[in-house]
Amino acid sequence: MALLTFGTDQQLNYEQYTGRTNRPWLVFPHEGLGSITQWRDYPQQLCQRTGCPGLVYDRIGYGLSAQLARSRTIHYLHEYALHELPFVLDAVLPGQNFILIGHSDGGSISLLFSAERWPRLLGTITVSAHVFVESVSVAGVEQAKQSFVRGELKRGLAKHHGDKTESMFWAWADTWTSPWFRSWNIEYALSSIEVLMLVLQGREDQYGTSAQVDAIVKRSSGPATPLILEDCGHNPHLEFPELTLDLMSCFVNRLAR
Repeated sequence: MALLTFGTDQQLNYEQYTGRTNRPWLVFPHEGLGSITQWRDYPQQLCQRTGCPGLVYDRIGYGLSAQLARSRTIHYLHEYALHELPFVLDAVLPGQNFILIGHSDGGSISLLFSAERWPRLLGTITVSAHVFVESVSVAGVEQAKQSFVRGELKRGLAKHHGDKTESMFWAWADTWTSPWFRSWNIEYALSSIEVLMLVLQGREDQYGTSAQVDAIVKRSSGPATPLILEDCGHNPHLEFPELTLDLMSCFVNRLAR
């Protein structure tokens, strides 16, 4: 466990994994209900396979980082992508090349960051990323709300988020199911992305359809490879770890050369 002071007094938790000094860093922005620990050992496994060092962190409001300081707005993912992530990179990886591997909200954050065209960003992998709100997205969050109220989801999340569980969950759930968030859309930013991308999603993802992948691939300016995994839900890296490790390793090794 290591801490950064973000803003005036917010503590942000991060961890690093060792790798070869001549390899790019792998940076893992987590999902909308996620944290360092919810990645399980996937980042370490990918780092071991590729020889790359790795960086994982709890965004503000999650895991062992500070509580959210205010209510979310329609720009909350932009704030994480354009303020928090650059701060973490500058503080922990100054001057280092890196590849982003973002899941769900972390995938959307990775896309927004990629559109900023940082010279040290070599490529981006998205897993179940969103670029607009679909009816299935809202329905999936509504089901999660029911599970949380019944206590099933809440118990699981509390293991990772402790006393932030309630605030973290409702910040996510209320945002995605609010009428004012239905117009959220970041397709406009995709044409600014020129780095190589790997775009993964499960066919049975309860929060989005393949229309998300289609939009990312068609609208981005750089080479983007779509991969839809059959019989797979919102967490391809956990549901099919060996397959996704192989796919991501090939992508990373291509860029690292």
